[in-house]
Amino acid sequence: MAWFTRKKPSVETPEAGERHVRTEGLWQKCDGCGQIIWRKALEENLKVCPKCGYHFKIDVVERLKLLYDSEWEEFDRDLVSTDPLEFVDSSPYKSRLAATRKKVKLKDALLSTAGRMGGRPVHICVLDFRFMGGSMGSVMGEKITRAIERSVAKRVPLVIVSASGGARMQEGAVSLMQMAKISAALMRLDEAKVPYISVLTDPTTGGVTASFAMLGDLNVSEPGALIGFAGRRVIEQTIRQRLPDAFQKSEFLLQHGFMDAIVKRADLKQYLVRAFDFFVH
Repeated sequence: MAWFTRKKPSVETPEAGERHVRTEGLWQKCDGCGQIIWRKALEENLKVCPKCGYHFKIDVVERLKLLYDSEWEEFDRDLVSTDPLEFVDSSPYKSRLAATRKKVKLKDALLSTAGRMGGRPVHICVLDFRFMGGSMGSVMGEKITRAIERSVAKRVPLVIVSASGGARMQEGAVSLMQMAKISAALMRLDEAKVPYISVLTDPTTGGVTASFAMLGDLNVSEPGALIGFAGRRVIEQTIRQRLPDAFQKSEFLLQHGFMDAIVKRADLKQYLVRAFDFFVH
């Protein structure tokens, strides 16, 4: 009979045929504890795992929003790296720079800014690890040096937030010279008695650690940050000894006197405000 073979009426919709809910991008696995976290809850917690306290990486704009009271001014926006060695690896250095600028929407791995923190004028330089591993080239060295000179001239405190794999090998000795250049400028800042606080985040390694990142009047870091010069495997092969599991973590450095404090991301701004209240009279 007809009613045995009759088909059920259906309503055609743009989603016809889809029987599942799209969840891509709604969840993220914690690199610290392995738990799956709802991404919105993670962002509301300043990208810190609510279960274990693991601090995820954040970009420069997110960092500046956490530290400044409101808007900020950016300096030296148009400085870009050249190619002094005409370096070619898997691809030409110029091509890699262009591709990274397009992807990250930054001219280089550092933003140099000025604004107010706790009502006090302050200069903040922030490294972005997304831009070629936050590597230090000629542009970064020049931007930081100019920021230091502005701090000296205006007697405004300086903060540098580091996240870097070290010097940029594509610029050879030019990148290594930035270590001495920035260190000399920081000496002038110290002579002018203008405070400088270095904030080390995960990771801070290589030539950045060997220069300005460890030269602050206060050196503070986020919990669990990887901080060091050479890699763990290189050190173990050199000294022919096994290193402790927590070696090069910020907690290990604090325990051995290489760090002044470990400050959670949510507390960092207030910590810096109190520190500058102590330094500046």
